[in-house]
Amino acid sequence: MKKEGKTELSLRAKIVFFATGNFNKFSEARIILKEYGFASAMLNVKTFEVQNDNIAEIAKTSIFEAFKLCRLPLIAEDAGLFIHELKGFPGPYAAYVYKTISNPGILKLMEKVENRKATFRSAIAYYDGRGKPVCFEGETEGEIADKERWGNGKTGFGFDPIFLPEGKKKTFAEMSILEKNQLSHRARGLRKFAEWYRKQSLENRL
Repeated sequence: MKKEGKTELSLRAKIVFFATGNFNKFSEARIILKEYGFASAMLNVKTFEVQNDNIAEIAKTSIFEAFKLCRLPLIAEDAGLFIHELKGFPGPYAAYVYKTISNPGILKLMEKVENRKATFRSAIAYYDGRGKPVCFEGETEGEIADKERWGNGKTGFGFDPIFLPEGKKKTFAEMSILEKNQLSHRARGLRKFAEWYRKQSLENRL
């Protein structure tokens, strides 16, 4: 087997492969990773749905399965919306709940509920085939809006149109990607990863 040279390894380390079928997630991630000098590529790989109450464990299992399919160092994300008054529902099952009852269903559950506080959480897992996956988490506090609120360009997705970040008057869906990337749970997790990844690259550990 031909060994990769230092140049090939260096070039590969500057590209972050994101295992996701969600182009919206990738679009947000690409902007953040570019801030740190990394190019990015989306890999639409299918992995089985992991059932777990911990989003970090879901992300780590997903990244391990994705790696087995493509054999490239890559990242994957799992996210959840935790509504305080609903005892954390939908939590890590946010994707399934969105597919079944979507935003109108959540708003129905929140009718006449005074405490509308909620937390968006994200777990970014990285794996390159060595050791165990590394995970970076981010979260954003906020509350559930009283109705779906979209921006003019409808840039949001998922639960974005019903989530108001703490101290803000716009939902994630009413914000531009750049605005959202200053506040979102995903952006915070990605920045933690990018800082770590850059440090590892500079120290030639990747």
